[in-house]
Amino acid sequence: MAELPKLTELATQVRRDILRMVYTVQSGHPGGSLGCVEYFVALYGAVLKHRAKPFRMEGKKEDLFFLSNGHISPVWYSVLARSGYFPVAELNTFRKLNTRLQGHPTTHEGLPGVRIASGSLGQGISAAIGAALAKRLDQDDRFVFCLTGDGELQEGQCWEAIMFAAHHKVDKLIVTVDWNGQQIDGANDDVISLGNLPAKWKAFGWDVLVLENGNDLGAVIAMLRRAKRRCGKGKPVVVLMKTEMGYGVDFMQGTHKWHGKAPNQEQFEQAMAQLPTTSLGDY
Repeated sequence: MAELPKLTELATQVRRDILRMVYTVQSGHPGGSLGCVEYFVALYGAVLKHRAKPFRMEGKKEDLFFLSNGHISPVWYSVLARSGYFPVAELNTFRKLNTRLQGHPTTHEGLPGVRIASGSLGQGISAAIGAALAKRLDQDDRFVFCLTGDGELQEGQCWEAIMFAAHHKVDKLIVTVDWNGQQIDGANDDVISLGNLPAKWKAFGWDVLVLENGNDLGAVIAMLRRAKRRCGKGKPVVVLMKTEMGYGVDFMQGTHKWHGKAPNQEQFEQAMAQLPTTSLGDY
């Protein structure tokens, strides 16, 4: 992939942005954000047909993206800024009062790239279905993407939406599940086991794809492109993407403990030392 070296550098910079945002205000969710960097970089850098400027809420003739697990806003904000939606310097306002970059994405301040407020878990798939049905009515053949967390699938609304999408053959919809096995209180299997996720989604009538390494940027790009090719055949598509929470920072990886915890100064410096500076530059 010709774009891979450039996007790999972007992924490193996004991780630096995430850590800086959360450390500066001593608040936020670094674990899931770090784990989903490759997904966002792949989506906005190589897969999504989108337009940063002018940003239009209705998104006609564009692919749309909805973030359901809105607490991982740092990774989304970084990728949106680095994709030209708003100035990179605005990342410095993350989680500060009266700014557009709230801890969970909101729409009332008009942040380009954000079409729904999110973070009340369980709602994103429903919103994405609505957008996909609107495109069907408009005879707009573009795609709708949604990212949800695996722990979020413990919400009943998710399964209502999953049934609805299959029944109504919403087949320009691609939902990706961040399958990291962790949630705020511990491992999924300790809180409420999700069981056999591929079998569940298949039983609910979806076309199921499993990505074994969602922290391999090339593999993520290839899988999302494959998912697009599987659309339009009467079934919605789900990508079950295995990632590692906290990926890229050794002491944050593979544990729920960094779900919503900010690093102190020593930890921040240790983490940043593991991520080389890039030509893109820190904000």
